[in-house]
Amino acid sequence: MSIERAIRIMAGFFVMLSLALGVEGSPLFVSQWFLAFTAFIGANLFQSGFTGFCPPSFLLRKLGFKEEGTVCSR
Repeated sequence: MSIERAIRIMAGFFVMLSLALGVEGSPLFVSQWFLAFTAFIGANLFQSGFTGFCPPSFLLRKLGFKEEGTVCSR
């Protein structure tokens, strides 16, 4: 699996998890503060789109994920 694909999977998972934990109607509701984590993920995805800098790429590269493309290569 490539770094870019792993980052997309990870971001999607964390968005769904933080929404499940932060929306009052959810059976997994804990606190509305989990919505701040959703905003943090969105802000990171936004800046990554402009700069190409993805902080998780450093960790994934050290874990042995391969690089395909140049989106998260910085």
